[in-house]
Amino acid sequence: MSENTYNGSCFCGAVQLTVSGAPAAMGYCHCESCRHWSAGPVNAFTLWPPDAVQVTQGADKLGSYAKTDNSHRKWCTACGGHVFTEHPGMGLTDVYAAVIPDFPFQPGVHVFYGETVLRIHDGVVKQKDVPAEMGGSGEVLSE
Repeated sequence: MSENTYNGSCFCGAVQLTVSGAPAAMGYCHCESCRHWSAGPVNAFTLWPPDAVQVTQGADKLGSYAKTDNSHRKWCTACGGHVFTEHPGMGLTDVYAAVIPDFPFQPGVHVFYGETVLRIHDGVVKQKDVPAEMGGSGEVLSE
């Protein structure tokens, strides 16, 4: 296994995965959907090309829910632990940073900061929604 491969799992370990290479982006999402899904005020994300994410155990235990066509959220049906979200329109898979504990998470952006319920003063760029190249306004907000 190369040094650019990281292992992750759901809460109970029934679903295991690897991510390899480098993520397309890392950061924090403050949108209402992520807050409700994660049951927290912010969600740490790592976005990967789909072929960089491999479920190595427990694929038969993955449940799926798509509130919209933009996000297909996956969780372990044994423990309920959230694992990742497929974003077909972006062509990326969001593996939650907490699921891959040894991955060197280095956030580069806060997205949907216009919806935040938790102000974070960390010097990382705060996008009102998402960057313009992703179809958003590109508007940057102050901390």
